[in-house]
Amino acid sequence: MKRGELNEIVKQISLLGQLGLSIIMPLLLCILLCWYLTTRHGVGLWVYIPGFFFGLGGSAMTVYKFYLSTIRDTKKEDKKKTVSFNRHE
Repeated sequence: MKRGELNEIVKQISLLGQLGLSIIMPLLLCILLCWYLTTRHGVGLWVYIPGFFFGLGGSAMTVYKFYLSTIRDTKKEDKKKTVSFNRHE
């Protein structure tokens, strides 16, 4: 296995881990905030419903931004591979 292939595999695994954390963390933070509000301030259990949806919305937004950055990086890599007038490989 070449060094470049190994680097690519490690890069893909790290992106997968980052995506997983991007999905789960906003939801967990919103649920923890709801738990704090219900235990410390006596807010009703109804607060979990909007908290869950806000967490899902935050997760969707971070996944969308992650997708856009991945597409942008892929386009940059493709642009580097093309041969132009001044750059011959």
